[in-house]
Amino acid sequence: MNETAAKLEDNDTVREGISYIGQSMSRMRLMTGRRLIGRLAIQSIVPGLELSHLDVLEAVRRAEPDGEVTVGAIAEAMRIDPSRASRVVSEMVGRNILLRKASQADARRIVVVMTPLGQRLMSEVKAQKLSIISEIVADWSNDDVEMFGTLFDRYISGFEAVFQARMKDVAEDG
Repeated sequence: MNETAAKLEDNDTVREGISYIGQSMSRMRLMTGRRLIGRLAIQSIVPGLELSHLDVLEAVRRAEPDGEVTVGAIAEAMRIDPSRASRVVSEMVGRNILLRKASQADARRIVVVMTPLGQRLMSEVKAQKLSIISEIVADWSNDDVEMFGTLFDRYISGFEAVFQARMKDVAEDG
């Protein structure tokens, strides 16, 4: 535990707040574990698709800004075996959600891109998510929505940074 975290935990009010955040995270994990947003989007656009396919689309979406997306990059992003990622990508190519094509940088490499149907599915996921969030915050003030958005983003960014640092430590020790 770093020095700042230790000082925060010495304060009873902060310790209670941290505990409350932890409890809320557990509740949220249980609710999001049901994957309601993904299920609604699939039902609207491509009935019969599996939720893991949405995870692949999300991995492609997140990796695209960094360059071309390979099956290996998808496997790494999802923390799954490359052979499993390859099978899922093949299923999605067969359903016209993803497309395999030669890399523009190196024609020997195969990259993965979203088809218009894949993009439509991602748009539906986003629309479902925004609809649900809008319903949740409908009775909040504009200031509360703005403040929560800012604080939640700051929290998630911090969570990612701590997670990445700890995973780096684990990799260096292992």
